[in-house]
Amino acid sequence: MALSDSSTIGLANRFVVNMSGKQVYNLGSWQKADGLDVSWDVAEYRAGDNGNDRFYFPGNTKYSNIRLTRAVSEETSKVRDWLNKNSWESEVFVGSIELFGPHPGKGPITDWELRDVMPVKWAIATFDAGASQVSVETLELAHKGFLLDQRKLPF
Repeated sequence: MALSDSSTIGLANRFVVNMSGKQVYNLGSWQKADGLDVSWDVAEYRAGDNGNDRFYFPGNTKYSNIRLTRAVSEETSKVRDWLNKNSWESEVFVGSIELFGPHPGKGPITDWELRDVMPVKWAIATFDAGASQVSVETLELAHKGFLLDQRKLPF
């Protein structure tokens, strides 16, 4: 990977997740985050007098649900507190995923601010007394996106 001498890279194993609404919930660090992506529908227009020529425009933006995975730890209780808040009440949360670099204490390299985050699913791996393994939790989040694509037509 080509980098300049002044590049500071974000490490895939150093990120934290926070939710803020009326109260801030620090959901802690996670082992894995899947689904942080965006795709666009392509709107195609063909003019009747232009032969086979087409015009392309960006259409609707689509965001995947984000799936967070980690070993169960003391941070799991923070997730449960946030889930309890969302279990009955509907509060709008802004989520953030902050990616850190190799130097502790320098702050995040970059971050993604997720609009209108809502928990979709929380699960914990099966407990098995016959297996010697770490218990794993998974949290799935729906959101309206992280790009500035919420423009309204002026009227």
